[in-house]
Amino acid sequence: MQYNGKEIADFWLELEMTIEQVLESRDDNQFDAEMLLGDYRQRLQSIDENLTFHFEADEEGPIEMIFGCDGYPESIHSVLSLVGAAPDVSGIKFKAFNHRYDPIPSCINVAGEMCELSDYWFALQNNDKKLHLTIYMPHVPEVLETDPRVEAVMIFLDALIGEYELMTKVWALDWLATPADPVDYALKPLSQLRDYFDQLKDKVAPIGITFH
Repeated sequence: MQYNGKEIADFWLELEMTIEQVLESRDDNQFDAEMLLGDYRQRLQSIDENLTFHFEADEEGPIEMIFGCDGYPESIHSVLSLVGAAPDVSGIKFKAFNHRYDPIPSCINVAGEMCELSDYWFALQNNDKKLHLTIYMPHVPEVLETDPRVEAVMIFLDALIGEYELMTKVWALDWLATPADPVDYALKPLSQLRDYFDQLKDKVAPIGITFH
């Protein structure tokens, strides 16, 4: 994949000239400058079609603008190149990928559906130095991408182990229906994933991620 330094520079130039308008449009944790945000997305698409961004803000510290690549390992370098060229802008911090988060959220609202961390279980195996992660959930959807619960799990996974390590340490991610008694199948609550993942992650080589 080719990386266009001019397109990256143009993105940051536009952002520097307009980010104040975006920040002024903040209402709680939402930003209403849709036209400018659309321009940012379009410019990012010209750099790499997988590039994404979102804002995170709390009452303390600067607003964070976090860039990712929607789970596509081949675009990791695009994210790192983009953020590596970021300017210093007062009041906002630019970050690559969703990092681990503490405390881990126990509930996430996705498209109006409340998704509880306690609803999900996992199995994590090191098969021939390749990590295989299986997520167990009630009623696995036929189309994963359209189910808000799947999006919620991906947010939980980012919070638990971090987006970068999810892409580079997990070889395959499978989705299965939760059995009647998960403990009988030696499954673990998803909330415990971080501890088990950290015990295994250094035993595998950096790899990509494949959805099944």
